[in-house]
Amino acid sequence: MKDMALLLVDFQNDYFSSYKGAKFPLDKCEEASLNAAKILAKFREKKYNIVHIRHEKDSENATFFKKDTIGAQIHNNVVPKANEKIITKNFPNSFLYTDLKEYLDKLGIKKLIIVGAMSHMCIDATVRAASDLGYDCTVVSDSCATKSLQYATVEIPSLFVHATIMAALEFAYSKVINTDKLLEEL
Repeated sequence: MKDMALLLVDFQNDYFSSYKGAKFPLDKCEEASLNAAKILAKFREKKYNIVHIRHEKDSENATFFKKDTIGAQIHNNVVPKANEKIITKNFPNSFLYTDLKEYLDKLGIKKLIIVGAMSHMCIDATVRAASDLGYDCTVVSDSCATKSLQYATVEIPSLFVHATIMAALEFAYSKVINTDKLLEEL
C-alpha cells in the first residue's frame, strides 16, 4: 500500500537488557522488537514505506540516549537498511521539531502502523499527535514495550502501564492489534 508507512519508534540499545551497557532497560523490549522485526520484514518484502525514529539527547546530563553513544543507536533486531528513512527526534512526540510530517505527506501517507518504545511515553505522544494530524493509526501492542512506573507511593507494574496506554489509545486515537493480526491483514 503506497499510502501506508511503518513507524519504528525508539528501538534503541539503551532500552534493551540484552545490551551490556543499557542505561534504561524496559520490560519485554526484546520480545517487542522481535515482533516488530517480523512486521519490518513484511513491509520490506512488500516494498511498503518504512520510517525508523530514534531519540537523541544532547545534554551532558542525559541518563540515556546520549548523542553519539552506542546506547542511542538503533538495536540490531530492527536495524535500518540504507534506503530506509531515519528521523532523529529530541522529544517524545516524533512529529515535534522533525520533518516527519513533511516526509509522510510527500509520500502521500494516510495510514500509520506504529511500534516501539516506550508505550507510555513516545508511543503515546506520537500516536496522539499523528491522530490529531489526521493520520489513520494502528498500534501493534505486542510490538511495543514499557517499564514499571511509580506515582507517589504506588508501584505500577509494566503490564498495567502498557495495558492502560493501549486502552486509552484504542478508545479515541488508534486501532490496537497484535502482530499476528497485523501480518494477516497485510
